[in-house]
Amino acid sequence: MPVSMPALLNRRICTAAVLGACVALAACGGSSDGDAVTPTPVPTAVPITPTPAPTPAPPIASVTVLVEAPAGLDGAPFNAPRTALVPPGFGLRVVARIDGARFMAEAPNGDLLVSKPGDGTIQRVVPSAAGSTVNQFASGLKQGHDMVFHSVGNTQYLYIGETDRVSRAQYVDGDSVLRTRSTVVADLPDSSLPELNGSYGHALKNIAFAGSTLFVSIASATNASPSDIQANPKRGAIYAYQEDGSGMRLYAQGLRNAEGLAIHPSTGELWAAVNNRDNIRYPLKDGRFPYKALDAAYYNDNPPEPFTRVRDGGNYGWPYCNPTADAGSSNMPFYADVENNEDQLVFNCGNADRISKGLPAHSAPLGMSFWTGNNVPATWRNGAVIGLHGCWNCTEPRGYKVVYLPLRADNSFGDPQDLVTGFLTNPANIASRWGRPVDVIPNRAGNLYISDDYAGAVYELYRK
Repeated sequence: MPVSMPALLNRRICTAAVLGACVALAACGGSSDGDAVTPTPVPTAVPITPTPAPTPAPPIASVTVLVEAPAGLDGAPFNAPRTALVPPGFGLRVVARIDGARFMAEAPNGDLLVSKPGDGTIQRVVPSAAGSTVNQFASGLKQGHDMVFHSVGNTQYLYIGETDRVSRAQYVDGDSVLRTRSTVVADLPDSSLPELNGSYGHALKNIAFAGSTLFVSIASATNASPSDIQANPKRGAIYAYQEDGSGMRLYAQGLRNAEGLAIHPSTGELWAAVNNRDNIRYPLKDGRFPYKALDAAYYNDNPPEPFTRVRDGGNYGWPYCNPTADAGSSNMPFYADVENNEDQLVFNCGNADRISKGLPAHSAPLGMSFWTGNNVPATWRNGAVIGLHGCWNCTEPRGYKVVYLPLRADNSFGDPQDLVTGFLTNPANIASRWGRPVDVIPNRAGNLYISDDYAGAVYELYRK
C-alpha cells in the first residue's frame, strides 16, 4: 500500500520522539531545524590547519581516440568527427541515441534501462555486437529519474524515483515493457507544494539500496534558502525507508542536491555526490576580497562539490556552512555562510560532518557509481566514477567530463582524476561543448556506460 509522508512522519514522531531528539542534538549541535544555538564567533580569518595527506596516486595517462558512432547512430553531433581523451587501451563508442538520456540501470540479463525525465519515459537498450536496439520500456512517469533493481524475497523489482513518489514494478529478465507498477513511497515533495509556487529547482529524485534499506534523496528547491531544511519533510536531505516504503526516517541532512547515491564496495556505507550552492559570497575578513563580496574570482572555485560518506544522523552543513578546500580536498572543514549564518549565530559549523572529498566547484556531479565487478581490471576495481555535467554560470568551464577516484587501502578515496574528457572542443569556452556526461555505471563486461543528455547518447568506455 502507498505510505504517505505525513502519516509516516507522525508515526515516527510518536514512536521515537526521544531517540529522534537525541539524534538531532548530536548531529546538529542543538537543533536540526536551524534554531539558534550558542554562537561561536568567527575571527577575522578562520584558521584552517592543513592535515597531512596520503601520497597522491599518479595521474591517469590519456590518449586521444575517435568517438566511434556506427551508421544509424552518427547524427549530430557525431556527423562530424568527435574525439575524446581516455586511458590507454580504452575506446569510447556510441551504443544508443536517446534524447535527454539521464540515469541508467543495467538489468540482470544485460539489458540497459535509460530514464528520460523530460518526457516521462524509460528506454530499453538491448546491446548487441550487431548493433543495439532501443524500445520504449515505460511511459507516463512523473519525471522518472533514478532506477534500481532490488529483490524482495524471490521477487525482483525495478524501483523508480519519480518527482512525487517512488514506485516499483515486478521485473522478469527480458521484459520489453514495464509491468504494472505500484507506489512504494507517496507524497514526496514536488512543485505542487503551495509554498513553492510551482517552482522546484531540483525536483528529480535519486534512490539507492543497502540491504533492505531504501534511501531517497529529497533535494533542495532553492540555491541556499533555510526554508528547505525547515520544511516537513526536509529538503536537502536523505531519508531511509524499508523496501516496502514503511518506516520513514530522516537519515542525513545538509546535502543540497545529492544526485549520485551508491553503496561503498568495502564498507557498505552510503556515499553521495552532491551539487553544492552557487553565487557564494566571500566569508572572511582577511582582505583578499571584500567581506561578503560576490566576486567571480572567488565563487568560480567555491564551494567545492561534496563527494562524501553519508553518516546516519549526519548533518553536512548546507545552507549554513560551506566546505572549503583551503587546507586540501580531503576531510574538508567549513566556513560559515555569510548570508544564512553570519558569525555562526544560527548553526555552529564545527558540529557539521566534514566532507570526505571535494570535487571542483560548480562541476555538477550527477551520476556516481563504484566500478565493481569480477570483469573490472584490478587497476580500476572499486574506484568511484562520477559524471560531471558541467557548470552553467562560470566564466571558465568546470566539469564536462567523467572522473575517477581510486579506492585507498583505508577505504577512503584519492583525488579525482580525469577519466573521459573532450566534450569541450575548446576547454576554455562553454559554447564549444558537444556533450555533457550525466550518469556512469559499470556493466557486466567490466566496462562503463556513460549517458549524455546534451548529445542524446549513451557511450561505452570499453577495453580494446
